Amino acid sequence: MFQDVSIVQQIGVAVLAVATVVWAVGLVRVLRRDRYDVDVWRQAQALRSLPAQAGPPRAETVELTTDERDAFAGLVRQFGDRA
Repeated sequence: MFQDVSIVQQIGVAVLAVATVVWAVGLVRVLRRDRYDVDVWRQAQALRSLPAQAGPPRAETVELTTDERDAFAGLVRQFGDRA
């Protein structure tokens, strides 16, 4: 060991080195866990028991009255002027 450095400083350097290695290993594990292809695989595994969707949802339509259409057209003009 170094003779000009106290034992407390040497222990401090060793603790910091171990903490750095632990942090790096933890970071690598988190980044690998959050990869896209692993995420897709996990979703596929988790959703295996759900039934498949029969088809796209039906479109919903609402008939507007003349007053509602005029009010909507006024809003569109009002927002169009701001752009």
